[in-house]
Amino acid sequence: MIAAEQPRAAPTAQPDAAEPVVAAHALVKTYGPHRAVDGVSFAVAPGTAFGLLGPNGAGKTTTMRLVACRTPPTAGELLIAGLDARRHGRRIRARLGVVPQENNLDPDLSVLQNMLAYARYFHLPRELARARALHWLRFVGLHDRQEARIESLSGGMRRRLVIARALINEPHLLILDGPTTGLDPHVRQEIWQQLDALRQTRGLTLLISTHYMDEAERLCDRLVIMHRGRVVANGHPRQLIATHLPPYVLEARASDAPPPAAPRNVHCEVRAGAHLYFAHDPEQLAPLMHHYPEGRALVRATNLEDLFLQLVGPPSDS
Repeated sequence: MIAAEQPRAAPTAQPDAAEPVVAAHALVKTYGPHRAVDGVSFAVAPGTAFGLLGPNGAGKTTTMRLVACRTPPTAGELLIAGLDARRHGRRIRARLGVVPQENNLDPDLSVLQNMLAYARYFHLPRELARARALHWLRFVGLHDRQEARIESLSGGMRRRLVIARALINEPHLLILDGPTTGLDPHVRQEIWQQLDALRQTRGLTLLISTHYMDEAERLCDRLVIMHRGRVVANGHPRQLIATHLPPYVLEARASDAPPPAAPRNVHCEVRAGAHLYFAHDPEQLAPLMHHYPEGRALVRATNLEDLFLQLVGPPSDS
């Protein structure tokens, strides 16, 4: 289990509260003739969790690399903590914590040694590095595994170690690429809880790229949905859903038979062997239930996955 103890050390100075931690305007990144990022604009406020959501090839990873100053933008403006990403990449990287999609831990080092080796990138004094390493290992519930080898850790433990490692320089911004990809549901819940604690108790700003709709809804104050290098929606998850979709949907598992005719003001979609009817009033959906065998249709609230598929289409379209 992740330890309930909260961090003791005070966070490093944050950017001015009136200034976004990340400000991207008309951001472009090209690779030859291909525009991986095509005029993207967004702002990440201090102390918030901001999500990037999109299918494979949408430009999420490239956008994350731009913000992490791993590659320069081709055009547009990108400021991180008020610093220009083109001119101040080294200073910006010193203020970032990065959790990559892959757990790139050194298998030849112990848990604590992995933390201390990473601290050298930030030129932390030896005693300070050790104190912070032990502190963050306690925070993520790995204090009693500090001498363990990486091969002895579960997938969830390795992921928590990567997160702890990314915090050793007390970053202004924590960048997480697929923070819970491939983890069991209960481990995902624990990591979500820990990320919430970092944001709420320390005011840490999170930039999260994820494929999980429930993760985006659970963690993000705001998000952008990207498709083919562009932003197709930007806002709070629930507000985006309310803006683009009616609040109720009847979802029916169906055969290849055509769906029954929808009542007036009810929109029908056929998606991957399912019939979906969207309505503002659940009473409008009740008559449609009779067209399906018992247990094969349900009325539920519309969710982020419904919005995502409406905006970017099924995977074959991405």
